[in-house]
Amino acid sequence: MNLTIYVESLRHQLAVAADAGGDEARELAERLTAPLESAARLVLLEALSAAADEITRELAPGTVEVRLRGGDPEFVVTPSPEEAAFDDIAPVDRRDTSLIATGGSDDGGTARLNLRLPETLKQRIEEAANAEGLSLNAWLLRAAAEALSPERHPQQRNLRGGDQYTGWVN
Repeated sequence: MNLTIYVESLRHQLAVAADAGGDEARELAERLTAPLESAARLVLLEALSAAADEITRELAPGTVEVRLRGGDPEFVVTPSPEEAAFDDIAPVDRRDTSLIATGGSDDGGTARLNLRLPETLKQRIEEAANAEGLSLNAWLLRAAAEALSPERHPQQRNLRGGDQYTGWVN
C-alpha cells in the first residue's frame, strides 16, 4: 500500500487551508510540511495497525498483520487452519473424502454461511468440537457431511456389484 498518495493529499489540504490565511500562513505551512510528512506516515501506520487488530478479532483464529516493506505497509492475511485446508478434517467415510474436502460440491469451492443458533445449542456444539479437538467450523462441516452421507440415506446409495436384500423371508 503506497502511503505517499495519502501524505500528498494531506499536504495539498494543508496548502489549501494555508491559502486562506495569507502569505504568512502559506510560508508556515510550507515549512511544516516536511516534518509533518513522517508524523503523518506514522499516524497512518498506527491507524492501519489498529484496523488490522480489529479485523483479526473478527477473523479469529485467522489473522491480519501489517508489515513494512520499503517504508510502505503491506497486509498479510493468514486464514484460519480450517479455511486453509479441509484435509485436516476427519472424513465420515475414510475411503471417500470428497464429501468433506469439497463440502459436498463438485466444483471444490467454498461458501460462507451465517447461521443463527440458540445460545445453548451453540455451547453444546462448541463443547463437542473441543472434545474432538476440532474448530467449530470443522465440527459443523463434518456433522453436515455425516448427516448427508449415503449410509444415512440408503435410498440414495449407488450399489455396485452383488445383490442386497432387506426385509422378512418366510
